[in-house]
Amino acid sequence: MSDKGLSDEAVGAACKDGDSITKDFMMQQTMLRVKDPVKSLDFYTRILGMTLLQKFDFPSMRFSLFFLGYEDKKEIPVDVKEKTAWTFSRRATIELTHNWGSESDESQSYHNGNSDPRGFGHIGIAVPDVYAACKLFEEQGVTFVKKPDDGKMKGLAFIQDPDGYWIEILSPNNMVSITS
Repeated sequence: MSDKGLSDEAVGAACKDGDSITKDFMMQQTMLRVKDPVKSLDFYTRILGMTLLQKFDFPSMRFSLFFLGYEDKKEIPVDVKEKTAWTFSRRATIELTHNWGSESDESQSYHNGNSDPRGFGHIGIAVPDVYAACKLFEEQGVTFVKKPDDGKMKGLAFIQDPDGYWIEILSPNNMVSITS
């Protein structure tokens, strides 16, 4: 297995149907710890075009949560209880977690998972045109890990957010040729 990866048969054997109760489960959020919420909120909203769905503060535990996603601001409910249920019903949101005071702690940084010991890798954002998106990112001074024409996998890019987390920038239609 380690020389070639899993065969299609081994993958098929490893993947089983879930219990019927799981039919309504969904991927709702990925949490990233952030050092400076002002920088991160600016990046995810202005640079990536996400919308802040809701903010939660937990004063006794000294942290805040910011939920972001690709949703129309006009659809966000005004009523707090309704807004909370709505926020947690959205698919594939990002939960930015800010531990209060980390922004002023010079020694504080978070491991992005892409250096040893490796673990978490990246999130992915689908865009209509990778090259147009990357042009915008370059104009905004975003840090690139990989530009679209670098390396063996052409037509996709990796950028970094303010905390160094990697974000894959891909076009769904281009993925057909990249993965073939």
